[in-house]
Order: sequence, then structure tokens, then C-alpha cells
Amino acid sequence: MHPGRTTGKGPSTHTQIDQQPPRLLIVHIALPSWGDICANLCEALQNFFSLACSLMGPSRMSLFSLYMVQDQHECILPFVQVKGNFPRLQTCISELRMLQREGCFRSQGASLRLAVEDGLQQFKQYSTHVTTRAALTYTSLEITILTSQPGKEVVKQLEEGLKDTDLARVRRLQVVEVTKGILEHVDSVSPVEDPSNDESSILGTDIDLQTIDNDIVSMEIFFKAWLHNGGTDQEQIHLLLSSQCFSNISRPRDNPMCLKCDLQERLLSPSLLPGTADGSLRMDDPKGDFITLYQMASQSSASHYELQVIKALKSSGLCESLTYGLPFILRPTSCWQLDWDELETNQQHFHALCHSLLKREWLLLAKGEPLGPGHSQRIPASTFYVIMPSRSLTLLVKAVATRELMLPSTFPLLPEDPRDDSLKNVESMLDSLELEPTYNPLQVQSHLYSHLSNIYAKPQGRLHPHWESRAPRKTGQLQTNRARATVAPLPITPVPGRASKMPAVSKSSSDAFFLPSEWEEDPSGP
Repeated sequence: MHPGRTTGKGPSTHTQIDQQPPRLLIVHIALPSWGDICANLCEALQNFFSLACSLMGPSRMSLFSLYMVQDQHECILPFVQVKGNFPRLQTCISELRMLQREGCFRSQGASLRLAVEDGLQQFKQYSTHVTTRAALTYTSLEITILTSQPGKEVVKQLEEGLKDTDLARVRRLQVVEVTKGILEHVDSVSPVEDPSNDESSILGTDIDLQTIDNDIVSMEIFFKAWLHNGGTDQEQIHLLLSSQCFSNISRPRDNPMCLKCDLQERLLSPSLLPGTADGSLRMDDPKGDFITLYQMASQSSASHYELQVIKALKSSGLCESLTYGLPFILRPTSCWQLDWDELETNQQHFHALCHSLLKREWLLLAKGEPLGPGHSQRIPASTFYVIMPSRSLTLLVKAVATRELMLPSTFPLLPEDPRDDSLKNVESMLDSLELEPTYNPLQVQSHLYSHLSNIYAKPQGRLHPHWESRAPRKTGQLQTNRARATVAPLPITPVPGRASKMPAVSKSSSDAFFLPSEWEEDPSGP
């Protein structure tokens, strides 16, 4: 496996920056904990995909597949394009909701390994088929296993079970433990961390382990990370600082310090969503009203986008009305092509910059690259940005107005003493308001998820009108009316006393999966 690497080469394109690699989600189900997790997980998945499927512009998320593992593994959804496929994804989430929540079943230790191998085999076949028509942006897969079992035990089980499996096409393998305890984040867990384990790293790489709380918001946040740009082939932003900006850094004036940064969105633009207040005004322009730093970085002709710091500003000297567009976050780059010493030095300088700006209460004014190619007799326009420090190892970047964009405005001075009766009435109304120390967007709901779901969801009657009245499906009882896997399933060790019910897949049904009419219905379904 090659953690943090993609196969793309050359300068970044808009699609490469925006699009995440194909993803395989394996839901590892254990009773009775599944009864506590099921509703939250399904709600979080539906909310996330209502958003991911609705975003205009280049697809941020390419392929997705869903497996579940109980006493055996089962492909609920073979690899499909995410964008525009919400009805199909909603159908599969409904399948998860119907899984058995009570009772017990005999766990098969090999089921989790078989699910990984089967999903990887499907991805290889899909890639081979698609490359005959068009090149894939990514040729490696990210696999996430969601479990309520102790994460370290699942990691050890995978290390042992997959030691003879070819994982060259796996970009990342991650285990996510859903817990009722305090939210923790573990970067990676490998047997090499256990002094008593003599096998070292069996797979040649670590399996990431993370824990999340069993609530809808925590799960949503985890899935939304899939919309971020995860490429680490190259740094995206070069922040150039002259020696006169910071007296404690001595460098020649003609050789400015270069901080290599990755760019991350803070918010999703409403202009990317259909039917919203902002998006309805610019339905023909998925990029919104302004060219953002994120898009300019992706369209740069060079391998990175440069921001040249030209002066410092007092934090109190910037009027918020002069900034526009969505903010973006700069982080020290994690580009794998840089050696460890350079990465460490770059991060230390980034840390020093954040610390110095906070201590001095400064902002930075930076000039971006020209908006377009220059002409022999034309001067290309530039965009300017303010860079703000924070208490974390990040910098906030916002576009700032220039002379050409300003409109005349008059701001009369505020009179010192308002009338007593008016002041009394207004203060009485203000005193009746609930006062919060901070604004927490996670506590404010706009009903956007249900709005998007209603736009894209097919009428339930066209899919499975009898779902609501049907009892939850028992363990091992497969649905026949669903998309079939693109490859024949791997051999499964049958549970004693019961024959395996995994449906066989013919070559014709595999080929049909790749045609435009991908939603294959079984005429013998209920």
C-alpha cells in the first residue's frame, strides 16, 4: 500500500484537486451493539450522500461501494459513481436499516478479510473495464472498516488475515471504531507498537485506527472528510515571506522564505447546491460569483500557486466589510515527495509564523498570482488576500477588496446619546435574548439535508413500496431485488447446518453493470 499517494503526475488540474479516490466502506456488524449504532449510522450516511450527490461542478467523490459483514460478507452496493446517484445510495442505506438488530449469529473470522479481498477484486475489474473507455483519475482504493468491536483487535485480525493478500492497489486501509466513550483520535496502530509482537508490520504499512462517537454529528463529520482534497503528490500553495517581515528570521532579501502549504476548504459554498438561496441565482456557474483561491490554485499553470506577502497589518485595522468570498485554511504541507528534514523544517517555520503573528497581533497582506496569462502589452490582474493566524497550526485566508472593486459608501457617525425611551425599549428586548458565548454551527440546522433528499430521491413507491411494512431482514437472508456485484463472490466458508445463500453472478450480469442502465432489477424479486 502507498498511504497518502496518488498516481496522478504533472501539474494539478481542477478535477484532481477536487476529487477523492474511490472508496469502499465495510460495515462490520456485531450484535447487540448494532441496535445502538444502526439508526445513527444510516441517518449520517443519508445526510452525507444527499450533500455529496448534489454538489455541482467537478465530482469530489468518484466511486463508492458498500459491504456489510455479519456471519458472512455481503456486497450491498457494487462500485458506482456518487454524483447524481442519490436514489441508488438511499436504497442501499435502507438495506442497512433492515438488518437484524437483536439475537445472535455465529461470527466467521474470515468474513472481514473476504470482504476486503472481494471489494478489491471488484475494483480491479471495474478499473480494467473503465480504462478501455476512459482513463481513471485514481488507480488505487481507500478502504474503511466501520466496527463496534475493539479497534485494536480488528486491526490485528486484518494484519494476520491479509498478510498474503496483494494490496498494491490499496491506497489506505482504515479501521473506525464506533464507541460510546469520549471521542478519541489515534493516527495509526500497528503491531510494531506492541513490544511483545515479533511480527513487526506484516503488511509493510500501518493500518489507520480512529474512534468516533456513536452520534449522528460525529459520523457526519467523519464522512464529510471524504469531500476534502486528500492528495499529497505535491504542495498546493507556496507562501513567500521576505526577511523584513520578521526580524528574528535572518535571510537575504532576494531569497524570501518559502512556506509550502496545503489548502483546505472551511465551508461548502451554497452556490454549489441546487435550489438554495445562493445557488438559485447562479445555477449556470458552479464556481459561484467569485474566483476563489481554491479554484485559482487548481488552475495554476505551475505545480503550485504562489502567495507573495507584501506587508503586515494590525489585526484591528481590517474592516470585515472589505473581505469577500469563502475563507480557506492553510496547513503545513504533507507532500510525500519532500524528505523528512524538509517537512520538519517547513512545519517548524509555519509554527513560528503562527506564533509570531499572534504575539504581534498582526495580519498579513498577500498578493496572488495573476488571474490569467499576460500579454505583451497588457498587465494581468491580481487578487489580494489577508492571512489571519489562529490558535491551531493553521492560517485563515480570505480575499480582500481592492480599489477597482470598491463602491462609494457613506457611514454617518453614531450619535453619542440615543433617546431614553428608545434606549430603554431596545435594551429590554436585547435582555430577553438568550446569550451564547460562541456560535456553534453544529447546533444550527437549516433542514438542508431533507431539502436535498426531497429534490433527488425517487418516490419510494418506484423502488420498494413494501419496505416500511416489511420486518427487518434476518442474518444471512439476502435481498434479491438489488444491484449485483460486478464479480463472482469469493468462496465463503458456510455456517454448519446452513447452505450459503450468496447469489452467483454470471458474466452477462457483470457486463450489464457497466452499461448506462446500471440499476439491475431481479424480476423474481418480492
